[in-house]
Amino acid sequence: IGFLIIFQPELRRGLARIGQSPLFKMFVKEEKIANEIVRAVVSMSKNRVGALIALEREMSLKPYIESGIPLDATLSYDLLLAIFHPSSPLHDGAAILQGNRIAAAACFLPLSLNPTISNQLGTRHRAAIGVTEESDAIVVLVSEQTGAIALATGGAIELGLTPQQLAERLGQLFARYRPAMGFAAPPAGPWTAAARK
Repeated sequence: IGFLIIFQPELRRGLARIGQSPLFKMFVKEEKIANEIVRAVVSMSKNRVGALIALEREMSLKPYIESGIPLDATLSYDLLLAIFHPSSPLHDGAAILQGNRIAAAACFLPLSLNPTISNQLGTRHRAAIGVTEESDAIVVLVSEQTGAIALATGGAIELGLTPQQLAERLGQLFARYRPAMGFAAPPAGPWTAAARK
C-alpha cells in the first residue's frame, strides 16, 4: 500500500502511456470489432437470418466494395442486424468491413468453382470461400436455412462454429495478421483441417 501511495503519480503516468500506445489501441479496436460481429451473428443465428460479412485485411477488397451500396459507417451490432434484416434492401450480398467501418453492403462476391466443395453448401458459402481464394479476407456467415455459423479464410471454410469458437478464431486471425512485433501467431483451431474436406 505504501508503495502505491508513494509512486502514485508515476503509476498514473505509466498507465496513461499504455492507454495511448498504438499497440494497446489496436488490441482494443480489434476486440470491439470481434465483439460487435459475434453479438450480431449470434442474434441472426438464433433467428435464422442469413448473413455474409467480409473483413478486409492487407489485400484490398475495393472491386467488391464498388459492386455494392457504399455506407462508410461505423461498425455496430445494430447496424449489422439492420443490414441483414430480411426486409432490408441490403440483405442480399455481403457487407464488407474496412477496420471498424462498414464500407459497403449488398456487395457481390465471387463464387468458388472448387469442385471438391460439398453440394450441400449454398451460394453464401461458395461466395465466402470464393473471395478468400482470391484475397486474404476473413468471411463470417450465417446460414439462412439452418442458422449455422461458419468462417472462411484462405479458401477453406469452418462449419458449425459456436459463438465462443467464432470469437476465438477471430482473435487468432487478427493476431496472425498483426504487424510483426515479436508476437507468435497462435495455432489454428482443430476444426480447420476437417472443414477443408
